[in-house]
Amino acid sequence: MTIIIPDDVVQTSHMTEEELKREFAVLLFEKEKLTLGQASRLAGMGQLQFQHLLTSRQIPIHYGASEFEEDIETLKDLGQL
Repeated sequence: MTIIIPDDVVQTSHMTEEELKREFAVLLFEKEKLTLGQASRLAGMGQLQFQHLLTSRQIPIHYGASEFEEDIETLKDLGQL
C-alpha cells in the first residue's frame, strides 16, 4: 500500500519523508495498532533504535506474548528465521 502525502503538507510540516514515517510508526505503535517489530520496520529503524526513540518520548513499550508470536511469524515469512 502506498500513502500519498501532498507536497504542501510535507513542506508545512517541515519534516523529511523519513521523519514522517517515524512519526506515523510511533503513533500507530502508541495506539497499539502495530507491534514493536512492525513499527520499527515502518520507521526504517532497528528495534533497539526504535525502542530508544520510544523511551526518549516516554512511550511505554507494550510488548507481550501475542506481539512476540506475531513478530516470529513475520520473521518466518521474511525467511529470517
